[in-house]
Amino acid sequence: MRIRRSSVTVLVSAALLVPGIAACEPGGAKPVASQGPATSTDAKAALLASTLEIAKGNFSFAISSDSTRGEGVVHLPSRSARMKMTFGAAGSSMAMDMIYIGTDGWAKIEGDGLEAVPGLGLLATGKYHHLDKSRIEGLALLDFDFEDVDPAGAAALTQAVVDVRETTDDVFTGNIDLTKATDASLVGGSIVKDLGPAAAKLPFEAKVDAQGRLTQLTIKVPAAGATAAQELQVSYSDYGAAPAPKAPPADQVVEAPAELYELLK
Repeated sequence: MRIRRSSVTVLVSAALLVPGIAACEPGGAKPVASQGPATSTDAKAALLASTLEIAKGNFSFAISSDSTRGEGVVHLPSRSARMKMTFGAAGSSMAMDMIYIGTDGWAKIEGDGLEAVPGLGLLATGKYHHLDKSRIEGLALLDFDFEDVDPAGAAALTQAVVDVRETTDDVFTGNIDLTKATDASLVGGSIVKDLGPAAAKLPFEAKVDAQGRLTQLTIKVPAAGATAAQELQVSYSDYGAAPAPKAPPADQVVEAPAELYELLK
């Protein structure tokens, strides 16, 4: 599963949704100074191993940045998943609640002033839109890839670590090169482009549980271009014990209109 910032931008900007979601473009960023000692081989190996359990697809997660908040569940044993995302700020936001069970999918879209926006008003039903699987393949914001269940791309991010040390039990700190992790959904290509050379060395902190499984990854990003100073963060929990999502009640479901697919092409 990938949370693609580009897809979100298409949905919001194509309809000129609400003020406050779009960002302005001030100046550039200066490279961040290196922190900590050279990479510890043992620490790097432990960090890489911490993401292996994610691929098994049985966990809960939370993800956040300056203008995005989300949480969800992946339950590969039942081929189901749920993701609830909010984009923007209070008074100028859009929310999506997406549920996937087998070959079925549902999406509920809400937002401030959504009804008045051309092209999006039909989506403001307050109900879940049942998705036509044949029409959402390749639409990153709506489709769910059960072959790629990580919502943030933690494996790619840990592989992009430049230096790392274990500062205390179960806590790792160091620097990460985001130019080597542009496919990670947590990052987004626009952040790397705005940061320029600074993207090659950004401070991070990672936490693992008693079994060595990743529980939290935080990357500190300075302001640059359209990118605000922020922390990119993803958390994982309920390894091996995540609750399987359920389909929405039938009286809360309508078929998705053609406009939904067109907006996200």
